Formats: sequence, C-alpha cells, structure tokens
Amino acid sequence: MKIMNCPLNGPRNISEFASFGEVSQMPDPNTTSDADWAEYIWFSNNAAGVVREWWCHLATNYWFIAERHTVTDEILKTYPASEVFSSRVDFAEAEGA
Repeated sequence: MKIMNCPLNGPRNISEFASFGEVSQMPDPNTTSDADWAEYIWFSNNAAGVVREWWCHLATNYWFIAERHTVTDEILKTYPASEVFSSRVDFAEAEGA
C-alpha cells in the first residue's frame, strides 16, 4: 500500500488523493489572451525529474502542494500551499452572470 503524507491529515492511503497538475505562475486572468490562458490551463512542461504539483485530499477537499519525482513516482515532500502563495486570486464576475 502506497502512503502519502497530507499536511492536514497526516499519512493516508494514496487512493484518497488526486493530482491536478504542475504548480506554475498563473497569468493575469484580466489581461491575458485566450490563447495564453488556454496554454496555462491545458499544457504542462512534462519534465523528467522533481516537479511541484497540486494535490487534493479528496475526503476533506484539502488542497496542497507535493514535490514528486516524475521518473520514480516518489513523493519527496508535501506542504500547505500557503508556503508558496501568500494571497488568493479573486476572479472578476463575468458580465451578465
């Protein structure tokens, strides 16, 4: 059984988690082009080596960051997103919504 350490809930079975891709710098949603926004959403570097990724503990909906080696699939470190991000991004409500 493979175990992953959740920063909030401690060691848990890996089946309780889902990965949501690489952590990368988000473009300004109010000024970026549709093409650049689509690239940010849908494309990743897919690098061989250590990558920072968004993960979620599904039972508690707790989001955090994990550093995982993409070749060996070893999870090296997990930590709260607050160690990387100091504020939230508020998206403007779409007109007519």
